[in-house]
Amino acid sequence: MHLCYFDESKNTSPDSAWFCLGGVMIPDRKASDIEKMLGDLAEEFFGSRILTRENEFHGVEIMQGKGNCKGKPFKDRIEILTKMINIVIQHEIPVVMIKINVEKHEARYKNPWPPYKWGLVLLLERFHEQLEKENDIGIVFGDYDAKEVAQAVEDFSEYKRKGSTPFFLGRPLGRLLDTIYFTHSHHSRFLQLADILVYLIRRYSDGERYKKKNEQPVVKALKHLVESNHYHRKTWP
Repeated sequence: MHLCYFDESKNTSPDSAWFCLGGVMIPDRKASDIEKMLGDLAEEFFGSRILTRENEFHGVEIMQGKGNCKGKPFKDRIEILTKMINIVIQHEIPVVMIKINVEKHEARYKNPWPPYKWGLVLLLERFHEQLEKENDIGIVFGDYDAKEVAQAVEDFSEYKRKGSTPFFLGRPLGRLLDTIYFTHSHHSRFLQLADILVYLIRRYSDGERYKKKNEQPVVKALKHLVESNHYHRKTWP
C-alpha cells in the first residue's frame, strides 16, 4: 500500500502565475523509516519531535524565518529544507505535482473550475496512474481546510461511483481506497513533507529572482529531485 499525502501552494502575489497541488506517495514498507527520519529532523531543528504547531515544518515559514522559525539562522533553515528534499531523493519516494497557470486556466473556459477542484482531479488521476504501475493500492490524505474538505470528499466519492474522473477521457480511481482523509498539517510529518515540496516547487516556478546564492543547496537538491524518474509532473494548461 502507498500512503498518498498532498497539499497546495497558492499564488498569493500578483506576479506569481502558479497554483500548485502535489504530494508524496510513501510505500508502507518505508513509512516507519521515513517517519523516524522526519522526527529526528524535527528534534534537531526544533528541539522536539512532538506534533504541535510549535514543531511544525512549514515551507513558507522556514524560508522566510517567520512563525516558529523566527530568529533561526538562514543557513540552518536552508539546511533543514535540503535535508528533507534529500530524504525523498535517497529513498526514491514518488512525488506527484500539478502546476496550474491560473490566468491561462481561467481564460480557457467560460465557467472554469476553481484551481483546487481542477488540480485535485489531475492529482488523483496521477496518484492512481502510479499505483497501476506498482500494482498497488493507496489511501489519500490531505491538509485540512474547512473550505475545501466537504466538496473534495463528495467529488472523490462521485468519481468512484461513476467509475472515472469527469473528463472526456476520464480515468478510474479504483486503486484509491475509501475516501480522502483530512487532518491538520501540524499533526502529520508526511503532510509537512508534502507542504515543503509543493511550496518550493511553486516558489522556484516563479523564476530566477528567487534563486539567490545562499539558497543554492535547496535549488540544487530540488533540481536533482525534479530530474529524477520518481518525480511526476502535470502542467496545465
